[in-house]
Amino acid sequence: MFSVIIVPDGCRGPEEQYRLEPGHTLRFGRTAPAGNGLTISHPAVACAAGEITATGAFWILTNFSSDQTYIVENPEGAGEHIRVAPGRADAPVPFEFARVRLCAGESRPGCGFDVLAPRHDYLTPADALVGGNPLTGGGRRSGAREGGARLNGSPKDGSASGGSSPDGSPGGGVPIDGASADGASGAADWAFDPFPRPYPLDHTCHYFLVLAALCEASLRAGDTAPAGDATSAPVPDIAELTERLRPVWPDVSPADISWNIDYLRLKLRLRSPDGPENIREALVRFALRFDLVQEGHLAVLEGQLV
Repeated sequence: MFSVIIVPDGCRGPEEQYRLEPGHTLRFGRTAPAGNGLTISHPAVACAAGEITATGAFWILTNFSSDQTYIVENPEGAGEHIRVAPGRADAPVPFEFARVRLCAGESRPGCGFDVLAPRHDYLTPADALVGGNPLTGGGRRSGAREGGARLNGSPKDGSASGGSSPDGSPGGGVPIDGASADGASGAADWAFDPFPRPYPLDHTCHYFLVLAALCEASLRAGDTAPAGDATSAPVPDIAELTERLRPVWPDVSPADISWNIDYLRLKLRLRSPDGPENIREALVRFALRFDLVQEGHLAVLEGQLV
């Protein structure tokens, strides 16, 4: 599955985007490699300007320029950004949405691009995994303990570090974040879920505000939208969504709403509706069918994180 999407300035559709799977790279510059690169024709951009590498749930940026510092902005943040100095290699970028600016002082389109990182990986309690911790192959609780022993420095022979050393003294494992030596608490109780969430949503992002507002009327009316059925409650249009969200998102604009709706369609991997149903109705039906938005989530519309 792709984990990074690069959207060039002036992009007119998905066919002009670049989608990278983990470990794949994309070079960019004024004369990017043909067939496998992003060409940016701005005269201030270096011929070989840099490279993006997808790395699971985030991405890294390498700056090939000898004199230009690149700025990576987080549109969801309050001015949050990182600076990638000339020659810097493998700078990690943690933003789900990012604007890469290649020319200092140039804010017009054509001297940068957007990067989307919709993939999220989450930990899950080790004892909740079917068959226990996948790293150990043990039972549910014992799997968590064995995983904790390894996290805390187990010997190469595979014996648990929480046991005794040859001289009878306790093992050399050092608890992490307050975890006990047998891994019964703290970091040892968590492991990567081998069956990650298919539709991970960040409830602190603007796109979730938009999705919650889209689903609000249906949830208030008790409409669960069974598979194949249209929602009975009216779905708000762009103007109604803009006004509904203004109390918690004061500078929201119709363009912001439209952008987030397009991003939700991409993130949830929805196809464009074939019939009379529009994308807003399709999002509501999909979100309610898979419980992506529930009544308790509507608190975000009042400015409360859930």
